[in-house]
Amino acid sequence: MPEGRCLNSHGKVAGLDELPVTTLKGVGSRNSEKLAKIGVRTVQDILFHLPFRYQDRTRVVPIGSLRPGDSVVVEGEVELADIRFGRRRSLLVRLADGSGALTLRFFHFSAAQKAALRRGSRLRCYGEVRPGPASYEMVHPEYQSLSEGESPAVEECLTPVYPTTEGMHQLSWRAMAGRALALLQANPAALPEWLPESLLQRFRLPDLAAALGYLHRPPPDAPQDRLISGSHPAQQRLAFEELMAHQLSLRETRLRQKRLDAPVLLAQGNLSRPFFARLGFTLTGAQQRVLQEIAQDLAQAHPMMRLVQGDVGSGKTVVAALAALQALEAGHQVALMAPTELLAEQHLRVFRQWLEPLGLEVAWLTGRHKGKQRGQLLEDLAGGRIRIVVGTHALFQSDVAFHALGLVIIDEQHRFGVHQRMALREKGGGSAVPHQLIMTATPIPRTLAMTAYADLDLSIIDELPPGRTPVATVVIPDSRRSEVVERVRSACVAGRQTYWVCTLIEESEALQCQAAEEATRMLQEQLPELRIGLVHGRLKAAEKEAVMAAFKAAELDLLVATTVIEVGVDVPNASLMIIENPERLGLAQLHQLRGRVGRGSVESHCVLMYHPPLSQNAQQRLGVMRETNDGFLIAQKDLELRGPGEVLGTRQTGEMQFRIADLVRDQPLLDEVQDAAQLLLEQFPERVAPLVRRWVGDRQHYINA
Repeated sequence: MPEGRCLNSHGKVAGLDELPVTTLKGVGSRNSEKLAKIGVRTVQDILFHLPFRYQDRTRVVPIGSLRPGDSVVVEGEVELADIRFGRRRSLLVRLADGSGALTLRFFHFSAAQKAALRRGSRLRCYGEVRPGPASYEMVHPEYQSLSEGESPAVEECLTPVYPTTEGMHQLSWRAMAGRALALLQANPAALPEWLPESLLQRFRLPDLAAALGYLHRPPPDAPQDRLISGSHPAQQRLAFEELMAHQLSLRETRLRQKRLDAPVLLAQGNLSRPFFARLGFTLTGAQQRVLQEIAQDLAQAHPMMRLVQGDVGSGKTVVAALAALQALEAGHQVALMAPTELLAEQHLRVFRQWLEPLGLEVAWLTGRHKGKQRGQLLEDLAGGRIRIVVGTHALFQSDVAFHALGLVIIDEQHRFGVHQRMALREKGGGSAVPHQLIMTATPIPRTLAMTAYADLDLSIIDELPPGRTPVATVVIPDSRRSEVVERVRSACVAGRQTYWVCTLIEESEALQCQAAEEATRMLQEQLPELRIGLVHGRLKAAEKEAVMAAFKAAELDLLVATTVIEVGVDVPNASLMIIENPERLGLAQLHQLRGRVGRGSVESHCVLMYHPPLSQNAQQRLGVMRETNDGFLIAQKDLELRGPGEVLGTRQTGEMQFRIADLVRDQPLLDEVQDAAQLLLEQFPERVAPLVRRWVGDRQHYINA
């Protein structure tokens, strides 16, 4: 059946994306359920499910030429078969071909199997060569018995090995891929080539069907090293098309945004002028440039969607405050949303300090507001009496309504789900959509920004305010804990303040808090002369706030904390940070934590106290922290070492789940991908939607946020 023509209900050749896997002979309902678990539902999905390595069964290799680590086909005569009783009972079969001899070792075997492997019988085997006690060995090789004079044909192409799921054998994958390829060969129109010939030639790309055929059935001389690394032109062809589809879907989102109506927020200056007069410091050139970009966006009749990146301490908050003032001057409301209460409280304090002297009340809304207090707050928001509100995810709950929401500021947006962002966007009231200003102190590598955030305009605050000192970082084992404790004593006795950060690999907040409580007890015993505070995620907000306020007021010398202090805490007198078990955290998170010190003019230090032994990856990551304070370099290394899902945060990686492309490996393609996407939009707009549907499919809703 697969080799025949498959027609849809309109009598046309059915697309392979329309044909369920059960179209293929041998794939029943049970197997289709297993395949659905890994997202393989159609014949097209089978074709895009590529092998991750290959076996060479295209030639018989002389036993005398074998090397350890080779996976090869050998053929020979059994010289002896014997059962050995050692630590484990095993069947040893000696196979020779005239050029040398090899031992086949079986731990699981039957009496019938031993009888079949008698002296003088001929075998063809496939397996991995390993050193053995007396000669090279293959453990549990695949084998077939050969009759006298028989020499069956070897495979004509490399044998693919597919990523699989429980209950799906490699033989099944090979059979399915073979039938899908036969179906494609019989019906080339069933998998249309959406990239035009001119574009294929310009970017030197093979056609789609040829690339798929090559990758599922490579010729014997195919360069396996390139296939395994993903750098073969056939793989790059598919990665190029997939990256292009994602790029186009984000551009479509951007164009849709531009067609929406937003309030025109013109800068009046009646609030920003007195704000500047009271500020007490001058903005950096980078801050002024970004402010100008935001001001121009807010003055447009379509919604701003701008991402502001700035390294730790670069001054994003003052930029956000000035953007808020422009919206307030134009008579609209502003909502600032942060992912944690601690960070939201920090913004609340700063905004009140800056804006209340201008006669602006800053309201506060979290999940803790209940009853009459909450009811009054919601009434005032809906009536327009509250003009600026700071809060957590509580801001987008269904009962929260605004009178005229003009600007939404979202801090550390990658910690929010896509639907949460959409919910705030829909609170503009009437037909207008509020402008969105998104801030992150996690610098996003250019690769990710080009791919995951192509629907946003990007501003970078790439200059630190004067007076910020680089933090010197050391990496030491926890066997030197007593030295570290002494270092803390010296710093605090000298009038400086210190953070001691406890991390645990477990997700359990309870265990993290327990670790911090134990560390506090230990430090209180060893440093009785110091005033020590503790803050963690399970403290009530008021308790947390009291401890943080005491630390900021220098009423505490040492603050023991979990990673809740990662963002939002500003204590210029803190000049030393100890991070326990830093190997358990990503680079971006370590960089955020380290950014809590070095906020004053005194030289600051960060001690990364790890628990040996360190993996090679962990050594590399901690080495990067020791060598640089550049957040963008750190983010790039984080991307290379941990991948995009981790760098962006796991909640919002719907758009990052590539089937074939790899953002680290395929970085060199991105500039050409952008050019190709633009060409397709301009010259072949009718091909955009089917291309996006092929690669993004039902994940499009993630990208439309």
